[in-house]
Amino acid sequence: MFDIIATTFYGLEPVLADELMALGARDVQPITRAVIFNGDDETLYRANLWCRTALKILVPIRTFKAFNDQEFYEKARQVDWQKYMAVDDTFAVDCVASGPIFTHSKYLALKCKDAIADYFRDRRGRRPSVDVDYPDLRVNVHVHNSDITISLDSTGVPMSKRGYKTRQTLAPLNEVMAAGILKLAGWDRKTPFVDPMCGSGTFAIEACMMAMDIAPGSYRNFAVEKWRSFDSKLWARLKQEAKDARKKEPGVQIAAYDRDPVALDITSQNVRNAGLEEFIDVDRRDFFEPDTPHAGMFVVMNPPYGERLEEDDEEIVAFYKQIGDTLKTWYTDSCAWILSGNLDALKKLGLRSSKKVKLFNGPIECRLECFEMYGGTRKKSKSSVYKID
Repeated sequence: MFDIIATTFYGLEPVLADELMALGARDVQPITRAVIFNGDDETLYRANLWCRTALKILVPIRTFKAFNDQEFYEKARQVDWQKYMAVDDTFAVDCVASGPIFTHSKYLALKCKDAIADYFRDRRGRRPSVDVDYPDLRVNVHVHNSDITISLDSTGVPMSKRGYKTRQTLAPLNEVMAAGILKLAGWDRKTPFVDPMCGSGTFAIEACMMAMDIAPGSYRNFAVEKWRSFDSKLWARLKQEAKDARKKEPGVQIAAYDRDPVALDITSQNVRNAGLEEFIDVDRRDFFEPDTPHAGMFVVMNPPYGERLEEDDEEIVAFYKQIGDTLKTWYTDSCAWILSGNLDALKKLGLRSSKKVKLFNGPIECRLECFEMYGGTRKKSKSSVYKID
């Protein structure tokens, strides 16, 4: 058993912790933008294969304190790098630094590269090569003030890169964020699902994968497959288990609509890439011009944010007001979750939210809000807020 760190986006830590516990992780501890847990090789492999809300799965190999570049270099050089790679292997180093002591992540990554290269030069007389694209070993350095953690990156390309999205619209939603929103929203995989402003189709694809129990890592490879300690037999067994667990169909209606033909073309291609074209209804429809009621739906959307509202910004005000009016009129007895980075615009919906979650879509602070539409008269419950410290 060893310590493992799963990184994620701010606000998704609780759902990632739940995912990891369901996979058999032990001593699960959510922290800011990450979850620390304990496990073995099988836990590590399962986390990469099955976690929908993780970005990277890291295995710490040394933690220490350093107060200057030279001290960091010397301590990084003391790691027994021959345990993890050979001199003929290639490697790459990523670094994230915060705090007043180390302010340049790229420079610190370069110092770690020098430490690894010099370690082998002293013992083997030559230095291993760096390959930033397809290295045999990826090293991750996390720095906060004087606290340093050097980890092995078992994931490689972030887990948000599922492999199915080859095209995207101008403002795409990250796959991990989309899956996290579905989990935060508590979709039961039984209520008909629709994204009426689907963009690249990410919500619908992630929803279909969840409903069919498709492992999100099924479409790609991972850095751990190049490790010297990699257990290919164990990995093959887990991949086969994931294949066997996949359902033949989602068992629920899943729809992706948009009025933009370019967006629909992109969505259709991504759905085909995921092999889900048989299960997701992709159609050109204008959310604001429905031809039939859509009662009892689970609605998720990420509408355009626009610029920050000004008093004379009538266009964005009218746009969000129209969203609220359409939901009230055409989506009775439905639950709608809306993600927006325009916090003022959300107030113009004319709806009262029952839940709010603070998230970040890239650098943009957003709110994920839940709105419940009732067909008849029903006393509204007191608004609740999903708080994440």
